[in-house]
Amino acid sequence: TIKLGTGITLVAQRDPLWLAKEVVTIDQLSGGRFLFGIGYGWNHEEMEGHGLRPEDIRRRRRIVREKILACKELWTEEEASFDGEFVTFEPSWAWPKPVQRPHPPIVVGASPTELHFRHIVEYGDVWMPIEGRWPIADGWAALQKLAADQGRDPATLQLGVFGAKPTVEHLVELRDIGASFVALGLPPTDRDRALETLDRYTPLAVEFNS
Repeated sequence: TIKLGTGITLVAQRDPLWLAKEVVTIDQLSGGRFLFGIGYGWNHEEMEGHGLRPEDIRRRRRIVREKILACKELWTEEEASFDGEFVTFEPSWAWPKPVQRPHPPIVVGASPTELHFRHIVEYGDVWMPIEGRWPIADGWAALQKLAADQGRDPATLQLGVFGAKPTVEHLVELRDIGASFVALGLPPTDRDRALETLDRYTPLAVEFNS
């Protein structure tokens, strides 16, 4: 029952045809337990190393949008095609389809800006901010309002929180503002310390997943 998620996939740096196939493969192998975490990226040197030109880096949010929309066509249509500014392919077949229908949840890691929220409303399923960087409650309320204004049922969106403070009291607060799940940090350390950290998280997993 454990979920498997990417944290995060830098979509602008990847070929959408390969990416769509990779996502389906993981979803198939995991029996439908995959969460497709995506982001826009921030490291310009890394992006250039993956073939993005400076002008592409400046418009990477538009590129991510098109690539995700193209992936969704491949996941949901028997015969898919796409004709965009950055992604174009003729009628194509992509099989198998995801276990999760219409596709694995698209979890968008992003700051609470109107542009990012418009993207989430259009093609995302979950907003997952990093805790401590922005007022999450205010952002979640703004996202839900934008969804309603744009004609999307806010109930079709979820809130996840990355790096949540691992205490019962704080997780209750996040649950009360609408968070559906959180990702707790695991330090890059040796095996014993990692297992000790997981042991400390066990009571929280029992408390909030029972």
